[in-house]
Amino acid sequence: QVQLVESGGGLVQAGDSLRLSCAASGRTFSISRLGWFRQAPGKERELVARIDRSGDSTYYADSVKGRFTISRDNAKITMYLQMNSLKPEDTAVYYCAAAAANLRVYDYWGQGTQVTVSS
Repeated sequence: QVQLVESGGGLVQAGDSLRLSCAASGRTFSISRLGWFRQAPGKERELVARIDRSGDSTYYADSVKGRFTISRDNAKITMYLQMNSLKPEDTAVYYCAAAAANLRVYDYWGQGTQVTVSS
């Protein structure tokens, strides 16, 4: 099993920045890919960004390209999401997730952290 704990959410104004962290523990050697998802009220959960084990391969949703940066510290077994130029439409609960054997299936999820951006 892998445990994931997010932190860093909060209430900010449009244009501000936030950095989310996701600390992993347990069988972390099984993790092949980490991702950040978000879910806004009344909307489906969406993939925001993901990063592979090596850290060389990343993906960003079009809505956050150029504003968000995903990174990971394998020594600390922690993933980050640096969010700049935040917009009200970025308001959501942000979840980190980990994929093990199947890169397309996220097996483990954190409890989520709320990000609220006021206009």
